[in-house]
Amino acid sequence: VQLVESGGALVQPGGSLRLSCVGSGFTFGDYAMGWYRQPPGKGLEWVSGIHATNDFKAYRPSVQGRFTISRDNDANALYLEMSDLKPEDTAVYFCTKSSSDANWNIRQYIGRGTQVTVSS
Repeated sequence: VQLVESGGALVQPGGSLRLSCVGSGFTFGDYAMGWYRQPPGKGLEWVSGIHATNDFKAYRPSVQGRFTISRDNDANALYLEMSDLKPEDTAVYFCTKSSSDANWNIRQYIGRGTQVTVSS
């Protein structure tokens, strides 16, 4: 199993980014996927999750309305569209694969991460 994130960058407050994650080595469309992040000096925190069938999504309250998770099972890809970025969104963002089709919190695999820095 491999999860490879991309799209992280330095962006000004109020800006936007789109993170991508490509999965390989498993049947992508069978599993719930998630995005987590680790802010500087802090632990891993959940950001968003999506069911295998793309019919249910959830977000941590601080990103609700600003971030959108999506997936393309034909392309084995997971996305996180981020807008109105704030300095507190600065973190390494990780893509995760669940061992379940619906519970993204059962993290079976995690990628290496992509750095997002929000600063003027």
